[in-house]
Amino acid sequence: MVDTLGFRMKFGVIAPSTNTSVQPEFEAFKPYGVTNHFSRIMIPDDPVHSDDDFNQLMVNIRAELMTAIDRVMTCSPDRVIMGMSAETFWDGLEASKVFHKNCEERAGVPVSMGSDACQQALRRYGDIKKIAVITPYMPVGDENVRKFFTDCGYEVVALKGFKCTSPMLIAHVSEKELRDAIIELDDPQVEAIVQVGTNLAMARVAAIAEFWLDKPVIAINTATYWWSLRSAGIDDKVHGWGSLLVEH
Repeated sequence: MVDTLGFRMKFGVIAPSTNTSVQPEFEAFKPYGVTNHFSRIMIPDDPVHSDDDFNQLMVNIRAELMTAIDRVMTCSPDRVIMGMSAETFWDGLEASKVFHKNCEERAGVPVSMGSDACQQALRRYGDIKKIAVITPYMPVGDENVRKFFTDCGYEVVALKGFKCTSPMLIAHVSEKELRDAIIELDDPQVEAIVQVGTNLAMARVAAIAEFWLDKPVIAINTATYWWSLRSAGIDDKVHGWGSLLVEH
């Protein structure tokens, strides 16, 4: 017997309780026979005005993360997706590998992370070396994202951090603001633009932008769901969200 609706794949998804973007975007990406089942990391929507505040946000997430994994595993998903990204980049590539291992050991099933997905997505577009990055973070978060991509062999030639003043308010960054950030970062030397922070609703804007710029614009929610599908052996083309879900 298999799940009636998720007969091809049941994804368990871990996301902060303040995040209102990752769930609707993931729902938009899913093919027939695939279902998403969310477990929330309970965190307060505390103000974030400094690096210290951002570090406290990370402490809050870490305190609840493993409990959220335990909670979602009660529906027996086939794979877990990290619908939160800052922790997957934190302290660079080697720390990301340790975090991934810890999550898989806790879940007992494969785990997909945004950091891995961004690497895999960039590789699909050829020999990319120079990237620009968009984040919702404070500078300490930006530094950790930059370290991760540098560890992976990329040169981050430009970075735009929105410095959002609470985890919930990340979702209030408008499509116009995201469009303007892409325009600000675009440069002939930039071979790809990568957006991190799963509460930034950038999937639609990224798909439009890559068409006009004729270069990869990778939204983390798109990349993470794409990598989760492909890792699970699901090769369906999902149209309307950019080249990654159609051509790779």
